[in-house]
Amino acid sequence: MSFLSLVGIEFQKIRRSKILLLLLAAVIILWLPSILNVQMNFQMQAEGIAPEYNFFIQGFMGMTWFMFPGSMVVATVLLTQTERSNHGILKMLALPVSTCKLCLAKFAVLLALAAVQVLMTVGMYCLSAAIVTRTQNYPFLLPLPFAFKEAGLLFLSALPMLAVYWLLAVWIQTPVFSIGIGLALIVPSVLMINTRFWFLYPFSYPFFVTVAEYGRLAANLTTAQVEWIPWLPVAFCITILCLVIACLRFGQAERR
Repeated sequence: MSFLSLVGIEFQKIRRSKILLLLLAAVIILWLPSILNVQMNFQMQAEGIAPEYNFFIQGFMGMTWFMFPGSMVVATVLLTQTERSNHGILKMLALPVSTCKLCLAKFAVLLALAAVQVLMTVGMYCLSAAIVTRTQNYPFLLPLPFAFKEAGLLFLSALPMLAVYWLLAVWIQTPVFSIGIGLALIVPSVLMINTRFWFLYPFSYPFFVTVAEYGRLAANLTTAQVEWIPWLPVAFCITILCLVIACLRFGQAERR
């Protein structure tokens, strides 16, 4: 069975689940305060950033700090529990397919869900910007290439974090513990982005990239900027290491 066929089967398994609705609900909740408190964006001009850019960045900062990582924690656990709840994983392990391929197929679905939520965020931003443009009589909608560029950076920077979350979900059998640990790991991100060693903490990557962009756009605000070295090598090693361990651990508990 090909890898693409396995991915297609995994998508069919979640077709009737509530995962997409949960991701959409998180995005809606994220942007509602931005709409209700839109006038605060005009007060940030003292920092040298235009209201429309502040509206965008503030929304994405809320997304990258908690809403997106939190959603991925829940989505990751739900992906693993769809198999464990009805012992479907035993049927998967009985197939003449390597456990590594099965594990990576599920991880590919997780990446797809992450990409979908990022696209939902861009779509909700456009809708929110259109609403506040009408209510405030001020153009809040930025060019779409800029929005998609930032969304792409968010997704790419989140890959190591997603790999760690996937490892936790595979390793920890109890859902409440897996979710609790995943959510707890989000909190220190605010502290880590203010240290020299932020690149060692993958849960801070999306937030750091967004804050760095905020500093670039705000003329009177100084924030640390992304240094590709040593970030990229460290991020690559974290991602590969977590996926290798996850593949080795996948299905071990059920095979006992």
